[in-house]
Amino acid sequence: LALVMNQNTGIHLILLIFTDTNLIYFLLGTSYHGGYSHEAIVYALTDCGMRHIDTAKRYGCEENLGKAIKESGLPRSDVWITNKLWHADYGYKSAKAACLKSCSLMGVQYFDLYLMHWPEAQQPSCSNREMRAETWRSLEELYEEGICRSIGVSNFLIHHLEQLKEDCSVVPHVNQVEYHPFQQPNDLIEYCRKEGIVFEGYSPLAKGQVFKNPIVQQIAEKHKRTQAQICIRWSIQNGVVTIPKSVKKNRIWENCQVFGFQLDEADMVALGGLHDGRHVSWDPTNVH
Repeated sequence: LALVMNQNTGIHLILLIFTDTNLIYFLLGTSYHGGYSHEAIVYALTDCGMRHIDTAKRYGCEENLGKAIKESGLPRSDVWITNKLWHADYGYKSAKAACLKSCSLMGVQYFDLYLMHWPEAQQPSCSNREMRAETWRSLEELYEEGICRSIGVSNFLIHHLEQLKEDCSVVPHVNQVEYHPFQQPNDLIEYCRKEGIVFEGYSPLAKGQVFKNPIVQQIAEKHKRTQAQICIRWSIQNGVVTIPKSVKKNRIWENCQVFGFQLDEADMVALGGLHDGRHVSWDPTNVH
């Protein structure tokens, strides 16, 4: 997937797992709400085979992440680093400056993937569309210069992507959006696949809300797996790059054990029927 490419720290990680037949990329993510766990990151990199760190300026842990990568002993070329540009830094000059500062804080020369974090701009001087386009042109230049080896967006809906397509040259390589049984933006997924955009889904456990659902509980009991493993497996079988979260070693390891079983068609249909449109994170619906 190398372009073709759990709940409480300040970073996102992607787990590189080798199976008998596949090389699978699987994101272990965390939000800034729970703080930063250096021990969990080093464990993920050294003991769980994780090779993708997905962070953001918003999380405030870039410098610490750079230290964790060095502590892991992994060469830079073996680690895929994703970072995100916060919308307070949108604009041609400020976007480029923010990217270079993030590189400096992490002690790296380039990012493998750099995302616009949110479709709404904070600058009142022009429309959201104009600011997105201006910012994206800066990312296109960073891409051409090799500072960002691929570029993408997060929380963008179809109309945001359509406008970007009309205004700019490079189609985003990735769109990272909330995705779990209660929030299934299937039209957006279909659009991304049609346009060659990798769809990544964050909050696959709906911030714990899936644990109380009786259908999820029944399927977990049927397969003798945890509810978390069922929902992660469901996302993967739907072809979505998935980002579960934890700072606990046993949970990190548990979330990795999702490739030794298969959900059957009835399971997939039952979980697919849980969509009710709820958001457990940011909702970009009303961003124009």
